[in-house]
Amino acid sequence: MRLLLILLAALSGLSQAAAMDLVRGRTDLPELVLGNDDGDDFAVSRKEIELESGKSYRLSITAKGSKEYKFFAPELFRHIWINQIVINHLEIHMLGAPHHLEFDDQGTIHVEFVAIRPGEYPWFIQGLESKGMTGRFIVK
Repeated sequence: MRLLLILLAALSGLSQAAAMDLVRGRTDLPELVLGNDDGDDFAVSRKEIELESGKSYRLSITAKGSKEYKFFAPELFRHIWINQIVINHLEIHMLGAPHHLEFDDQGTIHVEFVAIRPGEYPWFIQGLESKGMTGRFIVK
């Protein structure tokens, strides 16, 4: 039994080390901006974001409009490994997917992750889909 526990501890250390190696080669994605400086609260800077499975990324989502934005990407959040979410240099580490990211005020949230499963994953701002605040992540 003791040998099994030692083996499990060693394996978990290897998987953490392997995950950290993936994070080191992170690519910064183009910023996703919600709203703009010209007063268009429903503007979106980009509708599609392309990724490669097995690679590490940092996505910066910035709210510039005066609306409350609830950013949902449930399928993407389930098919990536999230290293951390950073808000004002404060880090959130978790063992599961977030439900959504909410912007009550202007600001930026950074999501650092590894894309795991190929596919097309929609994102949307809840309640503002009809205003064009939707898009998709394409993981190849």
